[in-house]
Amino acid sequence: MEFEARSLTCRRGEATVLEGVAFRVRAGEALILRGPNGAGKTTLLRTLAGLTPAVAGEVTAPPEAMAYGAHADGLKAQLTVAENLAFWAAAFGTGAEALARAEAAFDLAPLRARRAADLSAGQKRRAALARLVLTGRPVWLLDEPTVSLDAGNTARFAAAVRTHLAAGGSALIATHIDLGLPETRVLDVARFAPTGRQAAGSDPFAEAVE
Repeated sequence: MEFEARSLTCRRGEATVLEGVAFRVRAGEALILRGPNGAGKTTLLRTLAGLTPAVAGEVTAPPEAMAYGAHADGLKAQLTVAENLAFWAAAFGTGAEALARAEAAFDLAPLRARRAADLSAGQKRRAALARLVLTGRPVWLLDEPTVSLDAGNTARFAAAVRTHLAAGGSALIATHIDLGLPETRVLDVARFAPTGRQAAGSDPFAEAVE
């Protein structure tokens, strides 16, 4: 799904952290968000997801098109992995086929009977990321999604994103890890700081280095 942000101004609390954010993400494309801590990556993602109102500007895709993956895993601790996945599948109206794809994408079959409370940090992250597959939503907004993942499971996550893109989805991912994704550009959010640090006429995009 293609969508745009147009002249977007984003606020964290009472502070404006981004002004004039503008970009387009095409169907089948991942846009990588970069910038130092506090630059506004999380604020931008929350604004796009409809969790934080924009001060100004517009997003051409509705919040219902967005699947937001935040820092918190969002698991119900006393439920098993299978029960958590079934809960999400019911919430988003997806069926057994999507459940099977979500389990396979993040190698969750061996963990199905384990309570979320008993999982390691990396296992919790994998279960949380599986929710993206179950949403059926075309735009994935991801905030440091590979935190707690080892190299093998980071590769699994990248493969899940590639599958999503190949099906016509799109993604915005705040990460400093090279995921080796196709059709990838990098957006430095620091260029949209309201302090005027960005150079006039500069291009905020940079091609990803393979």
